[in-house]
Amino acid sequence: MSKLSNEDIEKRLLRFPDWEFYDDAIHAEFEFENFKDCFSAMSRIAFECEALNHHPDWSNTYNILSISLSSHDVNGVSDKDFKLAEAIEFIVEPEE
Repeated sequence: MSKLSNEDIEKRLLRFPDWEFYDDAIHAEFEFENFKDCFSAMSRIAFECEALNHHPDWSNTYNILSISLSSHDVNGVSDKDFKLAEAIEFIVEPEE
């Protein structure tokens, strides 16, 4: 696994409009109806994190979930971060 270039990160972020790149990580914030829904999403995301063996820096305040993804072993963003971001998007975004 290798660190992605800033150009590659910005190009990949076109598929993830809720995410931003700064401080060598990709970041997103999601708002839920209430704390229970937020915590439920966090629990589902935790299972994806374990499956990918990749864990976010995250926090929540009531119904807001803040997530930062980076790969510490490459000191930046890698493909693993985008795989986890994709799984997170699938969990938090309602199906249309």
